[in-house]
Amino acid sequence: MEKKIAVILGDGIGPEVTRQSIKVLNTIAKRFGHVFQYTEAIMGADAIDKTGNPLPDETIAVCLASDAILFGAIGHPKYDNDPTAKVRPEQGLLKLRKELQLFANIRPINTYAALQHLSPLKAKQLAGVDFIVFRELTGGIYFGKKQLSEDGASAVDECTYTRVEIERVTHLAFQYAQKRKNKLTLVDKANVLETSRLWRKVVQETAAQYSDVAVDYMFVDNAAMQIILNPSQFDVVLTENMFGDIISDEASVLSGSLGLLPSASVGNKTALFEPIHGSYPQAAGKDIANPLGSILSAAMLLDHFQLTEEAEAVRKAVEWTLANGFVSKDIDPVNNYSTTAIGDLVSDHIERHSRHNHHASVNQSTII
Repeated sequence: MEKKIAVILGDGIGPEVTRQSIKVLNTIAKRFGHVFQYTEAIMGADAIDKTGNPLPDETIAVCLASDAILFGAIGHPKYDNDPTAKVRPEQGLLKLRKELQLFANIRPINTYAALQHLSPLKAKQLAGVDFIVFRELTGGIYFGKKQLSEDGASAVDECTYTRVEIERVTHLAFQYAQKRKNKLTLVDKANVLETSRLWRKVVQETAAQYSDVAVDYMFVDNAAMQIILNPSQFDVVLTENMFGDIISDEASVLSGSLGLLPSASVGNKTALFEPIHGSYPQAAGKDIANPLGSILSAAMLLDHFQLTEEAEAVRKAVEWTLANGFVSKDIDPVNNYSTTAIGDLVSDHIERHSRHNHHASVNQSTII
């Protein structure tokens, strides 16, 4: 298989973790006989510094010409700490989602037995946690009309949804539910918001086409509590843009580290894959960032290409590194491995399973 992959390294630790994903993808390509062609493009603070634009037209063109996009992270303190900045890195990501019509953000949430001690939840609450959040990505309050009064005393952020916007992500979520446990939970605020009432109506109508999927409905405040009290009850969670942003970040702490979790943003023509963590500028250039969220995002990219065996090889390699304590500083502040070394370990695990070698090497040292 030959595929074109756009690479947006981004800001902060983005370049470091994304390079480990490319390393892993190259190992997959070598083992399974694929060809991945990479084209780099710029976005975020990096693009502002170089062009004055957080999303240059050239980057959009590269993404449109690719089969998928591998993305690092965006953000920089000089913009984060300046609320008056007219041009911001985040504007590039919002515009890219709109330009590419990336209408659904998909975040798998699961836990690893070796890391349960890092979660704020007790081990008994983490047993069996394996769910996926579908967040609508191009509508809602983030893209609605924004207005500040001339005297600065009042402001408006408009939340708008159309039936079409709701339907397309809803169908996708139901289709995923059919491949999993046949259960879908809509998270909304239908007791207060008119947009939520439209969401609930559309989901109820769509459910008739997926009679094998059980559907329940949960207000967002209750859902926020249930993710902590009983997270294993969920399978596929469907929600609107802002609610999805909040509850998926909340759910991410179940694993014990933000650095572990991947995501995909999918549309009609292409898809973008990124770790959920931010740019973490304090760690940039130190080779200490956790690359596993990015590497697992690369596994989701392989799933998108319908390379399921290859994606599973990546996930097994990640599980092996965690189970054997080959972790980054965010997981173990004392006994930890560098960003580069973890990328090497994951790649070595994938490679040696093709040649039946039972040794792994880290920076030229061998682990038996």
